[in-house]
Amino acid sequence: MVIRRKAALSLLWILTALTLHLVIVAGVEYFKPFNVTYDHRALIIAGKRRILISAGIHYPRATPQMWPQLIARSKEGGADVIETYTFWNGHEPVRGQYNFEGRYDIVKFAKLVGSHGLYLFLRIGPYACAEWNFGGFPVWLRDIPGIEFRTDNAPFKEEMERFVKKIVDLMMAESLFSWQGGPIILLQIENEYGNIESSFGPNGKKYMKWAAEMAVGLGAGVPWVMCKQADAPEYIIDTCNAYYCDGFTPNSEKKPKIWTENWDGWFANWGERLPRRPTEDIAFAIARFFQRGGSLQNYYMYFGGTNFGRTAGGPTQITSYDYDAPLDEYGLLRQPKWGHMKDLHAAIKLCEPALVAADSPQYIKLGPKQEAHVYHGTPHNDGQYLSLNESLCAAFIANIDEHESAAVKFYGQEYTLPPWSVSILPDCRNTAFNTAKVGAQTSIKTVGLDSVSVGNNSLFPQLRIKSKLGSISQSWMTLKEPLGVWGDKNFTSKGILEHLLVTKDQSDYLWYLTRIYISDDDISFWEENDVSPTIDIDSMRDFVRIFVNGQLAGSVKGKWIKVVQPVKLVQGYNDILLLSETVGLQNYGAFLEKDGAGFKGQLKLTGCRNGDINLTTSLWTYQVGLKGEFLKVYDVNSTDSAGWTELPNDAIPSVFSWYRTKFDAPGGTDPVALDFSSLGKGQAWVNGNHIGRYWTLVAPKNGCGKTCDYRGAYNSDKCRTNCGELTQAWYHIPRSWLKTSNNVLVIFEETDKTPFEISISTRATETICAQVSEKHYPPLHMWSHSEFDGKLSLMDKTPEMHLQCDKGHTISSIEFASYGNPKGSCQKFSQGKCHAANSLSVVSQACKGKNSCTIGISNAVFGDPCRHVVKNLAVQAKCSPPPELSTSASL
Repeated sequence: MVIRRKAALSLLWILTALTLHLVIVAGVEYFKPFNVTYDHRALIIAGKRRILISAGIHYPRATPQMWPQLIARSKEGGADVIETYTFWNGHEPVRGQYNFEGRYDIVKFAKLVGSHGLYLFLRIGPYACAEWNFGGFPVWLRDIPGIEFRTDNAPFKEEMERFVKKIVDLMMAESLFSWQGGPIILLQIENEYGNIESSFGPNGKKYMKWAAEMAVGLGAGVPWVMCKQADAPEYIIDTCNAYYCDGFTPNSEKKPKIWTENWDGWFANWGERLPRRPTEDIAFAIARFFQRGGSLQNYYMYFGGTNFGRTAGGPTQITSYDYDAPLDEYGLLRQPKWGHMKDLHAAIKLCEPALVAADSPQYIKLGPKQEAHVYHGTPHNDGQYLSLNESLCAAFIANIDEHESAAVKFYGQEYTLPPWSVSILPDCRNTAFNTAKVGAQTSIKTVGLDSVSVGNNSLFPQLRIKSKLGSISQSWMTLKEPLGVWGDKNFTSKGILEHLLVTKDQSDYLWYLTRIYISDDDISFWEENDVSPTIDIDSMRDFVRIFVNGQLAGSVKGKWIKVVQPVKLVQGYNDILLLSETVGLQNYGAFLEKDGAGFKGQLKLTGCRNGDINLTTSLWTYQVGLKGEFLKVYDVNSTDSAGWTELPNDAIPSVFSWYRTKFDAPGGTDPVALDFSSLGKGQAWVNGNHIGRYWTLVAPKNGCGKTCDYRGAYNSDKCRTNCGELTQAWYHIPRSWLKTSNNVLVIFEETDKTPFEISISTRATETICAQVSEKHYPPLHMWSHSEFDGKLSLMDKTPEMHLQCDKGHTISSIEFASYGNPKGSCQKFSQGKCHAANSLSVVSQACKGKNSCTIGISNAVFGDPCRHVVKNLAVQAKCSPPPELSTSASL
């Protein structure tokens, strides 16, 4: 059969590539073995150049039960590849003792990726950064004699090589490399080392070369990359990590242009605003990358997930790792980002045959800030297109002006480009996609039922909070945590010991206890001069609580800051008790092994009659952790023998208390979260699973702005949200950790807060909105039906609006619909002077009662309410769970 249509050729080429060498064996899909190489243009997979979209998912930031859906939604969104780091401290928590189970079952994760027909990009590192505790290094590593991290140091290189070899050998034993029929096509050694290489002098370059040689010498049989490593050896691909990588050039003409980290959001710290990256800007950045010769782009992150337990990095990074990613922390679609990126990926895939056929693009300057890159080529005659003799052509037209639209002429046609945008023309004639024209729906997620209010973020109105949520329980047990020395494993030493040297990061908490004598003369001196003595600490991180004679004198947070805390002392002996707390270990930078935690420098009692008292050289008694941690009172099998007693509703709050209750899980399958906004600071467990740290710090009231202009270069301080609100109030409980009833919640609360107002709720999309013009582009799936001459047929020119609720939910009502010139935006739509009277009925008939629906945007569908006016369709709809759940109250 002779295929004569360029777009049909594109579609066939893509389908062939996406199903490359898949076979079915006993109901499970495996790849036939294939080799991976590369040239200056792209990775070459089974002999074919590929343009690849990669989705970053960190397996420990989700549960194994979540992995299949996350991978499937990544594939649905247009990904070819799943990317992940490995996490050394999770896999080898004790030297020589390995963990590849549960959330750390990397083999299961890799096999799931392959079974979905996707490739795997495995970034072994083993240093990860990743806003992960200690950057992924196990803390025991720093105790090896003579060790220095990430430099030409024999003890470190020995340990690093042992772990990297462990991972490569494990993947090989499980036949997970491409040449074995597995999904792994790409590996990474080290991570952003180029940022700190100079800190180590000549030994930095020696180490980098050693790491590259060591990695390649393991015989993995697929290419290795080093990100942010401009001096990478010729046999390692150097790659880019940034918000924009279109201007990046590898250090050799023999290497392809790869973007290992496209930051589609940013992480957050306690007490900070939340970063958000506009959908239009990230689409612009990706289109520019492929426009200018890019070959593989990886979202960091496509799904961010949750820092369960004590895995969050430091200092003071929050438990949520949502990252404003296309899939939110709970695995739900973040719209319009997910949908707009899906359309972008589809448009790029339509261009792929031309992109890989051309060695380089033709550059055409169209204006002062407007330019085109054109890819011409002839399809490879590999048996698929024996009868095809026509050339391929794809073009990207960019307007990099940050403020003004531009009209340009390209190949005899005129195109209007919004500011800071790229139009993609898969056939060098028709526009399939523009990065600034978002046709995907906006989804407003809710927690609980009857959501009525919107946060202060009109910029990104993607979450609505229920006004009245019932508490999870009014029946609680309590257990008092003793202050200071509580166990028989305490010890006394002269001087201040470094925090991690003592705790080995087995707990966030380390108690320091000493006793000082205060004379009558000192008391008189303070009274006569109306002054107070102070405890001075030269340098402290991350958090310290200071107790004097069992009473809390003060608390201080910060990273290596000076502490000056006034204290009240009595005549005679006084107990000085310091609680040093880590809130995530440092995860970035040179000399991580030297950063440490706790206190540095001198510790003194100042203001005494006879001068300062140097406490640095005093005898200190050390106690690691909490008694409740040692007894594992968070375990579901913890009995009343631990000392639990009933907590009265009118109990006087006290610091350092454990709380325990039982609760029923909300019905259905929607993700579940706990609201800890009524608490202070602590940690929480559900059925023995550590859901993470919580801390109710409020972001500054200023710095957010009412609107966010997507135009212009993005940085992490642009488009901040959440001003004046808690950095994090809701905490994810994976469904797989819950039973239908009698779930055990245990809280350790450091402040004088009680748990009676904790609430539980589901997370779901309740409101969906979209607005699409009749002049919008035809849906991308229509390109397979294009006419011989490259012009889309009249029928195919009809744009479409696509609406979709979460899985298991249906569109229960259409709250607004207008075809004409409606005004406003999501949740603020209103009719304009031009309005088709049948708008609501047409949309209702197409959508009500369905999980998803598609509506054509044309006069043929709605009639023409006003001639010679470009019409838009605006719709707002409500999604509801199944009837048996929609009427139930939140527990």
